[in-house]
Amino acid sequence: VVGYKVRFNDKVKRTSYIKFMTDGILLAEIQSDPLLRGYDTIIIDEAHERSLNIDFLLGFIKRLLPRRPDLRVIISSATLETKRFSAFFGDAPLVEVSGRTYPVDVLYRPPNDNEADLADAVANTVNEIAEMDPRNDILVFLPGEREIREALFEIEQRSLPHTVVLPLYARLSAAEQQRVFQRIPQRRVVLATNVAETSLTIPGIVYVVDSGVARVNRYNPRTGVSQLLVEPVSRASADQRKGRCGRTQSGVCFRMYDESDYNSRPAH
Repeated sequence: VVGYKVRFNDKVKRTSYIKFMTDGILLAEIQSDPLLRGYDTIIIDEAHERSLNIDFLLGFIKRLLPRRPDLRVIISSATLETKRFSAFFGDAPLVEVSGRTYPVDVLYRPPNDNEADLADAVANTVNEIAEMDPRNDILVFLPGEREIREALFEIEQRSLPHTVVLPLYARLSAAEQQRVFQRIPQRRVVLATNVAETSLTIPGIVYVVDSGVARVNRYNPRTGVSQLLVEPVSRASADQRKGRCGRTQSGVCFRMYDESDYNSRPAH
């Protein structure tokens, strides 16, 4: 009944009613099915990421709806500019579903002068949490693989007892990524890119350490070159990261920047 289609892998049968796919796959299907007759309902999730694929799909579906009045469209995300999206689709109705129910305290902890770099500051923060709470799991947001490896080295230098440090980024094998979701007797310290912000939920996280930055793919129209740039995340992304630790019990989010920096960032 439920199938999925991703690049190089199609697991959809004739009997499938529900089909999961990437935004890129749906874009590709538009070429052979421009009216999307194969679907009566389309759900676009994580729309707040506003990637080129998602923006193109939103524009295409808006123009398609007058020709497909039977097509039902749901735009969803945890941190969405709901009024702007609703206005874009002709004042579409809004549905809000309450998610996190546990309180999360926010502590601002910008790096101090004695800390050499971001990896050092992150390792010190993890060490401070370990001294305060010797058991519960920690999720650290870092911009990329290089920063994760540097932080991994620094944390291992602290020799924290009963602690396992686990990296999480896209280039890891499926087996290595799966280690993050296994509950173990030791404390887990998960060092992740923004893949852990919206794409997946790691159970049991009580503490979040937010570096406040992410590596974003930016296209320069003057040079015709795409670059991966480290940029400050928006307030919506920061709030999304904070919510990763309020799922099963109250949590604490350590932000590696000050409150005035957070307030000066764009909402989305």
